[in-house]
Amino acid sequence: MFNKLGPGVLVAAAFIGPGTITACTMAGVGFGYALLWAMLLSILATIILQEMSARVGVITQKGLAEVIREQLKISWLRYFIMAVILSAIIIGNTAYEAGNISGATLGLQVLAGADYAPLYPWIIGLIAFLLLYLGSYKTLEKVFISLVLMMSVSFVLTAILTKPDLKEVLMGLLVPVIPKNSIFNIIALIGTTVVPYNLFLHASLVREKWNSSEDLGSVRRDTFLSIGLGGIISIAIIISAAAISSTEVKDALDLAKSLEPLYGQSAKYLMGIGLFAAGITSAITAPLAAAYVANSCFGWNAKVTDLRFRIVWMVVLFIGVITLSFGIKPIVIIQFAQVANGLLLPIIGIILIWIVNKTSVLGNFKNSIWQNVSAIIIIILVIVLGAKSILNVFGII
Repeated sequence: MFNKLGPGVLVAAAFIGPGTITACTMAGVGFGYALLWAMLLSILATIILQEMSARVGVITQKGLAEVIREQLKISWLRYFIMAVILSAIIIGNTAYEAGNISGATLGLQVLAGADYAPLYPWIIGLIAFLLLYLGSYKTLEKVFISLVLMMSVSFVLTAILTKPDLKEVLMGLLVPVIPKNSIFNIIALIGTTVVPYNLFLHASLVREKWNSSEDLGSVRRDTFLSIGLGGIISIAIIISAAAISSTEVKDALDLAKSLEPLYGQSAKYLMGIGLFAAGITSAITAPLAAAYVANSCFGWNAKVTDLRFRIVWMVVLFIGVITLSFGIKPIVIIQFAQVANGLLLPIIGIILIWIVNKTSVLGNFKNSIWQNVSAIIIIILVIVLGAKSILNVFGII
């Protein structure tokens, strides 16, 4: 199975970052297994959207932003969409990169202690830099498969250690309920899984591995397996967190410390390994996605070794390390990025459905009726998510 995994693994690794782990932790601590259905729903939505994006990348052999630029014939609309994409992905990923690196540093604190904590962001940054600079796509793929497997083993074993009630887990997965005061947790679970930059990343990455419509079967298997595996990891985190009754648990580091007295040091270290892997994968994919989007938006047609491509991811990574190391909190930039991402998710969702229904783009591989029905339901969901993100920034909700 693992030999068939590819670009989908990088997408799964991208959405299982510190934000997802925190959202899953808070859902489990606050509501037990009750919100597992929301994570299952978000994984299904992610699979449907990512499959469409990957199909566009394989059939057209172009990045998603490049296809959008070509298909939008109205110049003002094209410039507006490109501006939103660039703002949300490049500026957004730069603003969020410190958070990605902090996830990996928290994992290191669990594993190695806090004595050298100020050095951890630089260690993570150096690892990410070397992998991006020296590694080819095949190297990155192998590294990410290893890290995702590490996350899978770590979080699933942690969940098993808590000895969950399987009947209650199944009820949580299959019976949707909305407990009191849980709506924001539900939105957080979906919002950290259905990630707009992954749509651009996936369309670009599939071209590195596949180049023919005959490969669509492999693309779909990779997408289903990889994102499904990512879903199992997220569900395992919720199950692990459900074993903790303490309301003082605010993030994955607290969860790791809380598990230790109940389930021994092994639980704490398994959480630490998983948190480190999740943080470092997001710290690598965010700059990589920003570089691919810039490449696609500006029509560079650059290889991963091209100086322009490297400059983009270097800037994103460097700013992330600096802001975390010196405790800088660029609140205004983060708020701007949240608004841009809130706009981007529904806009790109609608445009993606439009593109995958165009015979001139995908020919016989355009969407089927059931794919369109599923996609429309998801679009309604992402419009709600986008609106919530924007309203939240302005303190309206």
